[in-house]
Amino acid sequence: MPKLKEELIAISSIHKFDAGTVILKQGSYIKVIPLVVSGLAKVFKEEPVNGNEVLLYYIKPGESCVMSVTTLVRNETSRVKAVIEEDSEVVIIPADKALEIAKKYPKWNEFIYDLFNFKFEELINVIEILTFSNKDKRLLEYLKKEARLKGSFMLHTTHQHIAYDLGSSREVISRLLKKLEQDGLITLRQGVIELLYTT
Repeated sequence: MPKLKEELIAISSIHKFDAGTVILKQGSYIKVIPLVVSGLAKVFKEEPVNGNEVLLYYIKPGESCVMSVTTLVRNETSRVKAVIEEDSEVVIIPADKALEIAKKYPKWNEFIYDLFNFKFEELINVIEILTFSNKDKRLLEYLKKEARLKGSFMLHTTHQHIAYDLGSSREVISRLLKKLEQDGLITLRQGVIELLYTT
C-alpha cells in the first residue's frame, strides 16, 4: 500500500527511547499510537490498590500497542502501561491522524485486527500460566520467552526486574530461580541467567 506508507511517513515522526521509558501511562488518554521499529517494549496491567504490575504482552518490531488503538477508538483512558524494555526506535503517529488513517485505509485496520488477534492469544497464554501453572513453571515460561525475544539464552537481568514483570516479590523470584537451578534448568551468575532447557 504505497499511498498508506506515504501518508504514514508524512504524519509520523521517529523517536529514540531509552530502556525504562514509559511511553503509555495507565489512566491517561491516548495522544499517540506507537509503532515499534527496533527494540522491545512491554505492556503491563497495574493493580489500582497495591500498585503491583503484571506483564501482559510484548511489543516487538513491526508491532503496535493494540490496547492503545482500541482505547483511542472508544475515547477512554488507557487501562494498561507500556514501558520500553530495550533501547528502541518508535514511529509516533498522532492519535487524531491515526483515526483518519483507519477511516481511509482498510489495510491499516486489517493490520490492527491481525495484531489484536495475535496479542489476544498471548493474553490467553498469560491467563493460562497465571491460573493453571505453578509458580516455577510460570517463571520458566517467562525466561524462555525472554530468551526467544532477545535471541540469547544468556539473560542479563536482575531478580528484582523479573519480580516486577511477574507482579511478584524479589524474595519469591530468588527462591524459585534457585529451585530451577537445582533442577538443572538454569545457571545463575551475578546479573546473568543462562537457560539450559529451552524446549
